[in-house]
Amino acid sequence: MSSASSSVRRIAATVLAAGAIVSAAALPAAAHDGDRHQQRHPRVEISRVQADSPGRDHRSNRSLNAEWVEITNTTRDAINLRGWTLRDSDGNRYRFDNVRIAGHATIRIHTGNGRDTRTDLFQDRRDYVWDNRSDTATLRDDRGRTVDTETWGRHR
Repeated sequence: MSSASSSVRRIAATVLAAGAIVSAAALPAAAHDGDRHQQRHPRVEISRVQADSPGRDHRSNRSLNAEWVEITNTTRDAINLRGWTLRDSDGNRYRFDNVRIAGHATIRIHTGNGRDTRTDLFQDRRDYVWDNRSDTATLRDDRGRTVDTETWGRHR
């Protein structure tokens, strides 16, 4: 009986060890599935930047509004950007009010003055924000986490 119970213990230990190995092997796959799920969560990105308004930089409102950043919602769900910020590398900041960006939509944030619409927002500034030669646009969510950055020209 002692040899039978010893065999049962060995078999049980082998089964438990095999189960632990299978569980450990499955763990990275489960973690990877979680990563893919994370990528499907709402994503907003800086899709285009026009830092150098066409023509001469004479600070007219028309020229200021020809300097802009586009933000695109790549998901199908609308996202509220309330409290989000858009900054340049000099610390100039634009804070979004109660702005909803529709799914698969793009909004353009102009530097100058204007009336906000669903597709165009205005910073109401009287001077250029984005450096023509090199700068970085940083989009942060309402908790201050960096959502996306776009850099052009020489890196400072």
